[in-house]
Amino acid sequence: MVVSAPSGAGKTSIIREILKICPNMLFSVSYTTRPPRAGEEDGKDYCFVTEEAFKERIVQEEFAEWEEYSGYLYGTSAKTMKAFLEKGFDLILDVEPRGACTLKKHYPGGIFVFILPPSMNELRKRLERRGFDNEEEMKERLDRALEEMREVSWYDYVIFNERLESAVDQLRSIYVAEKNRRERVAEKIEEFLCVR
Repeated sequence: MVVSAPSGAGKTSIIREILKICPNMLFSVSYTTRPPRAGEEDGKDYCFVTEEAFKERIVQEEFAEWEEYSGYLYGTSAKTMKAFLEKGFDLILDVEPRGACTLKKHYPGGIFVFILPPSMNELRKRLERRGFDNEEEMKERLDRALEEMREVSWYDYVIFNERLESAVDQLRSIYVAEKNRRERVAEKIEEFLCVR
């Protein structure tokens, strides 16, 4: 399950909550060249690496997708994804729209969910609470958010994050429904019908 959202839409909070209530779901930790923010842990929030180490991984074709965002590189490890999926876990990925588009091409069975804020005014308020050095930085962030939100048309599901509890419940509902999609349980159906 790939989840995308503009900065300030509440994606990280929703993912944290969904991981608490879905024990078979694991978070795919992305690689990044940006420095850790206060409270972030290496290997838990991101795998923090140097730009040289990241570029070496690109050369080795280790990423299922990678993109540059705000001057830093971000990528999803194909090896980690494969290992978790082979062990029977479901993955949730926090990926911006360009990276999500790449994943959709390579993983057609994936589920793609876009989180939207209740309104542009609310998004602006949420971003203001994060604090910016100047109005130009805020404008850049809002312009980027608008650009990302225009990608919503190709996602499978859209959640408006008006209340955290409701948004988490909607994402959980999508997850449960998709787990029971006929194509995903075809093998189990076949086994069931063959027992006489």
